[in-house]
Amino acid sequence: MGSRRKGRELALKILYQKEARGAELAITLASFWSQNPVDSETRAFAERLAEGVIEHSAEIDELITASAHHWRLDRMYAIDRNLLRLAVFELVYELETPPKVVINEAIEVAKRYGTQKSPHFVNGVLDGVKRYLETREPVR
Repeated sequence: MGSRRKGRELALKILYQKEARGAELAITLASFWSQNPVDSETRAFAERLAEGVIEHSAEIDELITASAHHWRLDRMYAIDRNLLRLAVFELVYELETPPKVVINEAIEVAKRYGTQKSPHFVNGVLDGVKRYLETREPVR
C-alpha cells in the first residue's frame, strides 16, 4: 500500500475517532499516534488531511449535502461521512492530486472500511461534488 493511501486511511481513522469521542483534534492525535506509529511522511500527510477537514468542515459538509440527495449527514454511516469529508477536502484544497485519483482512492478505502454499499454511495456523492466544482451548478 502506498504512503498516500495509508495516510488517507489513517486520517479517516483519526476523524472517526475524534467524532466518536468528541475530543479536540490535538488530544485525538496524541492518543492516536501513541498507538499507531508510522513514518513521518505518512503521519504529516494524515495530519494535514485531518486538520484540513476540521478547518473547512462547514464548506465541505455543504458540498456533501448538496450532492447526497435524500441523505442528511447525521444519517450517513460515520465511516462514509468522514471518508466523503476527506475526499471533498482533497478535491477542493489538495489540487495536485487529480480528481479521478481522489475518487478512486476514496472508493478503495470505502471497500476496505465501509459497508457493501459504501463504494457505490461514496462514488455517487463524490461524482456529484466533482461535477459541481467543475460547473459551479448544483447537481440535481
